[in-house]
Amino acid sequence: MSRLFVKFQAYDRNVFMWINGRLHNRFMNFWLYYLTHLGGATFSIAVSLLIWLLAPAPWNTTGLQACIALAVSHIPVAIAKRLYPRIRPYLAMPETITFRNPLTDHSFPSGHTTAVFSVTVPFMTMEPILLLTLLPVALIVGFSRIYLGLHYPSDVLAGATIGTLVALVTVALWS
Repeated sequence: MSRLFVKFQAYDRNVFMWINGRLHNRFMNFWLYYLTHLGGATFSIAVSLLIWLLAPAPWNTTGLQACIALAVSHIPVAIAKRLYPRIRPYLAMPETITFRNPLTDHSFPSGHTTAVFSVTVPFMTMEPILLLTLLPVALIVGFSRIYLGLHYPSDVLAGATIGTLVALVTVALWS
């Protein structure tokens, strides 16, 4: 089992280095630096609250579901960060390309990715056509976390899984 884990870590690191090292260009540097904030606390909380408080039905109900999913999803994130204190890639690998003000807390799982999936999934379940726009946005936020040198691919995958599952359970329990 430990050999499998070591192989997985090596693969995770190689995928990270390919995305972070080989794909960099000025266009993506600009856009991903700003788009990553769609999964940040300020944006995800503000948008969820505004939709809940200001949108007409049924959007306001979905906004409330997004608020609840966002809040609940960060419980397993906080637990995982304590149980598996993985250091961020830019701290583990000096060759990592990163940008100003990199985070210093634990890497696993990605909180930004968790947030963006927990907020978008209720809207995608309410109105499936929104999958065409919201899923790419959520995936771009997750990708940006790797590109910016802040998370390994497994951190992002774990965050997307946590955010999606909590959002789906929130919507399912609502009915």
